[in-house]
Amino acid sequence: MSSSSGKPSGLTGRYAKALYELANEKKIVAKIVDDFVKIKSLIKSNNELLGLIKSPAISKNDKQSALIAILKKAKANNLTIQFCGTLAGNGRLFYINEIIDVFLLEVSRQNGEVNAEVTSAIELDKSQRQEVEKSISEVVGGNKISLSMKVDESLIGGLIVKIGSKMIDSSIKTKLNRLEIAMRGVN
Repeated sequence: MSSSSGKPSGLTGRYAKALYELANEKKIVAKIVDDFVKIKSLIKSNNELLGLIKSPAISKNDKQSALIAILKKAKANNLTIQFCGTLAGNGRLFYINEIIDVFLLEVSRQNGEVNAEVTSAIELDKSQRQEVEKSISEVVGGNKISLSMKVDESLIGGLIVKIGSKMIDSSIKTKLNRLEIAMRGVN
């Protein structure tokens, strides 16, 4: 949930902005980023944690207690623990992934980075990734790039690159779809 200016908006934006301001004031933004990267990974790989976050049957207090215990055991920063505890206590824990995404985007924006999402048909190796990053950097005027990579085997080949609201789709799947549409019109 971001506005077209790249600034956070809505509920997730307000939470992320408040956390960013606190973390920046305490000069611990990098620690919060590390914590959030770990939390996202943990949520993605742990169905029980995902269930805790999403279940309406678990009370706010139980969610808050469980999450605080998990984060303390993971040695998360106190601000991360307090923030996530507040989210749970306010019944907003199900927004955690979106808030983390908005927070990370804000950190990138503050660091002068351009966020790009690249979807490929296969996992790119290190040299391919560097080549893509170099090409995108040239397109955006040499700014630092924060690259997010995804794999979608249905693309067959090629890439889809999203930079902000712009998208470049050079996938074979899209080219085949266009060809099919063009051939239908020829009949």
